Amino acid sequence: MATALRFLIVDDFSTMRRIVRNLLKESGFADADEAEDGVAALNKLRNGRFDFVVTDINMPNMNGFELLKQIKADDKLKHLPVLMVTAEARKEDIVAAAQGGAAGYIVKPFTKATLEEKVLNILKKTGLAV
Repeated sequence: MATALRFLIVDDFSTMRRIVRNLLKESGFADADEAEDGVAALNKLRNGRFDFVVTDINMPNMNGFELLKQIKADDKLKHLPVLMVTAEARKEDIVAAAQGGAAGYIVKPFTKATLEEKVLNILKKTGLAV
């Protein structure tokens, strides 16, 4: 089920970016770029074409919540679905992500099935996939 959607994977840990990228690729989403924090991600988002953002929450320079806020405040980016990824399953983080406009939330460690299911559900909800 290959699709031409372009993903941006944001995480300060390069191994985690590679894991997410490989899981997306196995799920048929081969077009992905990476950023090591929210500052780099925003720069790429504003200067490129992306359809979906998968971001960690805990990062230096600009964390995932700040990145989400910046994306949702930008008219050119606010349509992008943002999937938040974190190692902590704190209820207040999940609530903050939802209130901030995140399309979904997953807790590390997660499986290919979990990531694929979340991504597909978000794509259906946003009309990016059938």
